[in-house]
Amino acid sequence: MLKRFILWDYPRASWQYDVIVGLILAFVFLTPRDWFRDQPRLPYAANIDGGTFFVSTQTLAGIPENQRVARLTENLRKQVADKKLTVTHVEPLLDSEGELQGYKAFTRR
Repeated sequence: MLKRFILWDYPRASWQYDVIVGLILAFVFLTPRDWFRDQPRLPYAANIDGGTFFVSTQTLAGIPENQRVARLTENLRKQVADKKLTVTHVEPLLDSEGELQGYKAFTRR
């Protein structure tokens, strides 16, 4: 029976087939996200390395420079689900022509 289960040797519409499909669906929908270290991808920041994030220009549009660190700290804490994460400073990223491409946010835990 285990061999038939592993090789998926049951005909469609049989009760065994339905049980196997039910087990697969239960695994997909009921497995906690943390088991696979899966995190939602939010559009405003991407992790470059362990403590550095690339932040899009839209994220900080209209935010005064003196409030950027606090706002990014709040947003990144939500994104990475880490209440201890703190943005230490933010640097603009410019292309070869001097146009703003985004920001580099440095963090610590």
